[in-house]
Amino acid sequence: MKLRLPRISNPFAALYAEARLTKEIQRSLYFILLSNICGNLFCQVGGSGTTAMIQLSNFLGAGDFEYGLITGIPLAAAILQIPFSVLVTRTQKRKKYILTYGLFSRALWLLFGLVPFFVPADPEWLRLWTVIFLLGISSCCGGFINVCWAPWMADLMPIGIRGRWISRRDAINSVMNVAMGLFIAWILDVIGGPIKYTIVFLIGGAFGVFDMLAFIGVKEVYSTPPQRTSIMKSMKRVMRDKPFLQFSIFWAAWCFTANMSGMYISRYCMNEMGMSNMGVTIFGSITASLITVLVISRWGRFLDHYGCKPVMLVSGIVASLTQGFILFMYPGASWPMFLHNFIGAAFWSASNLAATTMQLSYSPDDERPAYLAFFSCITSLLGSFAGTMVGGAALDWMAAIGIPGNVGFDRYKILIVVAVVLRFLTVILLVPRMDNDREGTVGDMFRDFGNVLRAIPARVRLLRAIAKSRRSL
Repeated sequence: MKLRLPRISNPFAALYAEARLTKEIQRSLYFILLSNICGNLFCQVGGSGTTAMIQLSNFLGAGDFEYGLITGIPLAAAILQIPFSVLVTRTQKRKKYILTYGLFSRALWLLFGLVPFFVPADPEWLRLWTVIFLLGISSCCGGFINVCWAPWMADLMPIGIRGRWISRRDAINSVMNVAMGLFIAWILDVIGGPIKYTIVFLIGGAFGVFDMLAFIGVKEVYSTPPQRTSIMKSMKRVMRDKPFLQFSIFWAAWCFTANMSGMYISRYCMNEMGMSNMGVTIFGSITASLITVLVISRWGRFLDHYGCKPVMLVSGIVASLTQGFILFMYPGASWPMFLHNFIGAAFWSASNLAATTMQLSYSPDDERPAYLAFFSCITSLLGSFAGTMVGGAALDWMAAIGIPGNVGFDRYKILIVVAVVLRFLTVILLVPRMDNDREGTVGDMFRDFGNVLRAIPARVRLLRAIAKSRRSL
């Protein structure tokens, strides 16, 4: 008897057929998908707040403020994206910039794990500030990456399939996160000494390099011809675009309140509550990745059908509250971390998906690099970076006045309460003011969802009847 292997269907083929994309464009989108997957795996090591960065920061002796600085530098460097976007618009050399500055930015991460071996431990600050210096150079050069790849993808992909394409990409990334997260956590827990940082950052840096190299196979497509523009002219146009400006202000406030406490949750659970790298990974990123796989495709369909505003409002309200589970954290407990990520990821994924789609929808083709650069700058610098630094400074200040960090209602939980309240207010006050890119409303979304729920009993009865008829044959 010949065994037949199960066929794995292409999750993107139907979308490409619906949009009637040429083979060359489809091939380019597959290379962008490969780039996104490798970039996501790189972020499992080099992203802000990862277990690898937390452990390296601890090894280098970083306090809360220094840790905030390490996580915040890539965000602050986003200000360089504004002049870079003007350069990209004038020259239209995305591939050149990705394969030079972007590649150099990612290659520097290969050196992070070598710092303990090649940089003296005396004076004790030298290693820490060597990592900060490397991170700063990498972040500055990396400013070209966002202003190149996001407009590039938008020029290749029709708007009608973006929500579903991005949701399916995110589902694949979530599956890859599980394997990568477990592997990195195992290395950090099992291997002793600084050699584990060398291994982890060599792996992460390699994926970062592959992320950039994948763009070799992407066709360089532009929806508009090169333009002679200036920073002031581009920024004036952005500032006059009320829908885009409202969205940018909302997302900056969202990032500020989320990062003010969110950047310190994993570090709190590891350093103060005694969770292992594997524990934080399983109940943190692994849990979030698995639930994202289950729900992201549904959110993608909601986006394409109802628009971004209803999805952002519903998901934002729930996501803003989920950090509250950490208030029940105590030494040895893991269930608050699990619920924070299990329930949170079901709605964070929708918020992030809506935000990505709104960036592309609100930005015009002829000025998309400038729009996205402005968005990244204001949300990264005034949002994530400012939130991270304010959170770190607040934690250091509370420690200085004697508020503990590991007993009862400690300083971390005080910070979480403030952040949750501010984040909730941000959603209910700012999202209703934004424009929607579709005709759908929150009422339409809930009404259709209710119809689906009401249809479940009838479908169950039908399935039972079919099963009963089959048994009687």
